[in-house]
Amino acid sequence: MSKPVRVRFAPSPTGPLHIGGVRTALFNYLFAKKKNGTFILRVEDTDQNRYVEGAEQYIIDALNWCGMPFDEGPGKDGGFGPYRQSERKHLYKEYADTLIENGSAYYAFDTPDELNTIRKDYESRGETFIYNWHNRMELQNSLALSKEEVAQRLEKGDHYVIRFRSPQDRVVQLEDMVRGRMEIDSNVLDDKILFKSDGMPTYHLANIVDDHLMEISHVIRGEEWLPSLALHVLLYEAFGWESPEFAHLPLILKPTGKGKLSKRDGDKLGFPVFPLEWKDPASGDTSMGYKEEGYFPEAVVNFLALLGWNPGTEQEIFSMKELIEAFDIARVNRSGARFDPEKIKWFNQHYLQKTDDAVVAEIFGHLLEQKGILSNPQYNEKVAGLLKERAVFVKDLWDLGNYFYTAPETYDAKAVKKSWKENTDQYIKEVAQLLEQTEDFSSAHTEEVVKAWINEQELGFGMVMPPLRLALVGAMQGPHVFDILELLGKEEALKRLERICDQLS
Repeated sequence: MSKPVRVRFAPSPTGPLHIGGVRTALFNYLFAKKKNGTFILRVEDTDQNRYVEGAEQYIIDALNWCGMPFDEGPGKDGGFGPYRQSERKHLYKEYADTLIENGSAYYAFDTPDELNTIRKDYESRGETFIYNWHNRMELQNSLALSKEEVAQRLEKGDHYVIRFRSPQDRVVQLEDMVRGRMEIDSNVLDDKILFKSDGMPTYHLANIVDDHLMEISHVIRGEEWLPSLALHVLLYEAFGWESPEFAHLPLILKPTGKGKLSKRDGDKLGFPVFPLEWKDPASGDTSMGYKEEGYFPEAVVNFLALLGWNPGTEQEIFSMKELIEAFDIARVNRSGARFDPEKIKWFNQHYLQKTDDAVVAEIFGHLLEQKGILSNPQYNEKVAGLLKERAVFVKDLWDLGNYFYTAPETYDAKAVKKSWKENTDQYIKEVAQLLEQTEDFSSAHTEEVVKAWINEQELGFGMVMPPLRLALVGAMQGPHVFDILELLGKEEALKRLERICDQLS
């Protein structure tokens, strides 16, 4: 019987969650849900020097906004907690000692200054210093020193670290669900530090111990951890534990396709690289967030899912449910995926058009409030229905249709020159009289009445329709002119026709 699927997303609370981290969380979430498994949030906060206040809550808020809440994690104990590494630090020394006892690790007493001197000596000879099998017997560690001297140094409280004892002359076999089978020559591996004398483990030890104790079945993480895979597999072996399956996700690349996407790319090109807005507590600087910029979470998730994963079909629009059903880790690409800021706008435009007019109107109503405009929800809903297919964001509705809320005070100069002729004011006044006598002010009826009058007068439509739009909107833009008339209503429409004649006559 196969063991239950349990995956973890394990960020460090050193700042806001980068969009690449969101993509890693998403692939973990999709994999877990596809397999009826458990999605765990583990906060890797052992590096207290880099800990940033508020970052953990930001990560939780970001996951929730994206619609992928964790099943287990801080505040949701599933029997495998605690879920912050800082609250688990009492566990790790025991496991470091186990590796010492079985010969898989050793105490190293070399000071940073001593190692720096050795490193410089290697560099002077054009070589690179690696602490491993070829020189460890010449350095200050428990492999080279006598048991008595080691015991004395530990008793004295000398500074030490515990290093992993990488094997010599061995080909390490690695399996990855994305990259397939790989081999590593163990002779090129360094003896990584696993534990420090201050009582804190390094990432490598804490990561392996926690994954084992939390019964993680699959480790799905970014490709930046690929160089650590051999060490992690060897650590599982050293403990005598079954290793989880590994999958290393491709990088998200800059829009140019060269290099990893960074915060600076977003700042430089004017798009967010964080799911939510982030205010740096140290500098006070604020970074853009997709939520605050007006993106729908469904659009962000849909876009990210297709960065490095291919469903094998032409389908591009996926709900979260559809993503879960379609997701297959075997279809994750090996090569990096280029971040396209215009493509995510395309997704947002699609989701805006799919969103119910009443929902769009509610969001738009809050934006109007911020501008000091009191509006009617039903009216806003009609505005949304007319304009949203031209918009990318809800906030675009203002630029596209502010004339629905404030009458134009000026008129586009080019449009005036092109459409306002010698007799135009007379035509507009006659249209106004016609509309004033019209009881049924629906779009269809006013269109019928006005167009019949134009034909009766034997006028060209270009002599009346553009000036009519100019009167209502102030420019040559907007939806069907008779839809605008209906929404504005008779009283407001007549005021605007009168105003343009007063100003331009």
